[in-house]
Amino acid sequence: MSTVAVPTRRPVLADVVSKSLLADAILVVGAAAFVGLLAQISFTIHPFVVPFTGQTLGVLLVGSTLGIRRAVASMALYVVAGLVGLPWFAGHASGYSSLLFGYLLGFVLSVTLMSWLASKGNDRNVVSALGLFIIGELAIYAIGVPWLAIDLHMSLLKAISIGMTPYLIFDLAKAVVAGTLLPTTWRFVDRSTET
Repeated sequence: MSTVAVPTRRPVLADVVSKSLLADAILVVGAAAFVGLLAQISFTIHPFVVPFTGQTLGVLLVGSTLGIRRAVASMALYVVAGLVGLPWFAGHASGYSSLLFGYLLGFVLSVTLMSWLASKGNDRNVVSALGLFIIGELAIYAIGVPWLAIDLHMSLLKAISIGMTPYLIFDLAKAVVAGTLLPTTWRFVDRSTET
């Protein structure tokens, strides 16, 4: 007789605090607002057309802590509310920017992948969390950079050089910060639930 092991879903950080639909709704709205707040940390360096922002740190944290349903809902809310006029995109912008829309779509892909990986336990130690955050960043670029190439009528290599390469050191720093903080937070949560 053989047995089949069915992998179980591990709780993500938001599962510790969210016990109701109201709590889920508050987490979704709060996460979207958090990304919008971090988007205001924004500056542009000539000749690059994509701003350097803090919003990707928010996307990474949302993707790694909320679980797939809440994370996707929060990014959908962030994108839709910004498109219809809420000025919480980078630099208090709102509305449709064809130049940057691929990055916004990349946020949704990023939180989807990150939530799935976090539910497998990849948010519990620094090494796997760092990998989790790097995958999240690459997911944003996977949609954002080709979209930028199409929008600006340039080669993919040129789009990589202006829409990805200059940002990599900042994104690595964000991944290191988040990849260190998340497992540390889990240690505190695990200790508090044991007592």
